[in-house]
Amino acid sequence: MKLQNKIALITGGTSGIGLEAAKLFIAEGAKVAVIGTNPERLQAAAQTLGDDALVLSADLRNPADIDRAIGDVAATFGRIDIVFANAGAAKAAPLEGITPEMISDQFALNFTGLFLTIQKASPLISKGGSIVATTSFLNAVGAPGLSILSATKAAIRSLVRSLAAELAPRGIRVNAVSPGPIATPFHTKLGLTDNQLSEAAAAIEAQVPLKRFGQPIEIARAALFLASDDSSFTTGSEFVVDGGLTQI
Repeated sequence: MKLQNKIALITGGTSGIGLEAAKLFIAEGAKVAVIGTNPERLQAAAQTLGDDALVLSADLRNPADIDRAIGDVAATFGRIDIVFANAGAAKAAPLEGITPEMISDQFALNFTGLFLTIQKASPLISKGGSIVATTSFLNAVGAPGLSILSATKAAIRSLVRSLAAELAPRGIRVNAVSPGPIATPFHTKLGLTDNQLSEAAAAIEAQVPLKRFGQPIEIARAALFLASDDSSFTTGSEFVVDGGLTQI
């Protein structure tokens, strides 16, 4: 097992990529703490993941929630070996429709919440630990209507390099996994109608060289590689899993 006796913290861990990663990490021998906000998904995740998981409700836009969640993980497990900083959300809007509140909200979760999660967890991570942050293919391409989401993901890519340099002396690796278009509930959170989602999905799928959306488990497997000793000489890197969209 690649994660035998490891403790993993996964944000955005109650659906999509995060939930698939939690299931995979447990199958590979880890105990996991997952963070989410939706009560129904929290309950479902607890039932799905079983006794090897600590399921926590926390809004990463609220620093006090992050402090409480990290405290709960410390009290339960005593340490953290892996942080998969995966939570994120967005609302699509054209340039003229973006408000200051939309900017603040997306950065508060996608960037500030991610940063503070890593900051608060880092004292519990010892030598050999791994931090994996979810960025996006949007950090490399332009997408109309997704300017703020794209900016948050570009900021995460830059942050990974800086934190990798800062934490390398402690023997902690920091890397990014960069999903392309993935078939997850994330897309339903963009504020688009069903018709708009269908049209956008068809247009994106046509651009992907492999001609399909990725599956959450395919990103979870990439996160497993970065979390495990299989990537022991990898830090500051971005593992792109996008069907070739930004690479070909």
